Amino acid sequence: VQLVESGGGLVQPGGSLRLSCTASEFSLDDYAIGWIRQAPGKEREGVICFINYDGDTDYTDSVKGRFTLSRDIAKNTIYLQMNNLRPEDTALYYCVADLFWERVRRSQYDYRGQGTQVTVSS
Repeated sequence: VQLVESGGGLVQPGGSLRLSCTASEFSLDDYAIGWIRQAPGKEREGVICFINYDGDTDYTDSVKGRFTLSRDIAKNTIYLQMNNLRPEDTALYYCVADLFWERVRRSQYDYRGQGTQVTVSS
């Protein structure tokens, strides 16, 4: 099982990025997929958003209204559209997966990718 993130980069405050999480060896729509992040010098933050097998999504208050999850089942890819980015969004972003959305919601998961760096700075 492998999760691969991409799409990170450097963006100015107020800008946008779209992250991707592509899975190999399993179908993403059989799993709940979440995103976590770790800012420089800080502990890893819990799941900031997730999408379950039915396509339902949930977001923490810190990203609600700015971040949007979607998926392309044919490409076995989850997308995280991030708008109105702030300097405090700067972090290494990881996608995570688990068979049970309740676990992902509690920031528990069986699989995690290697991460993609997002830097928000002027």
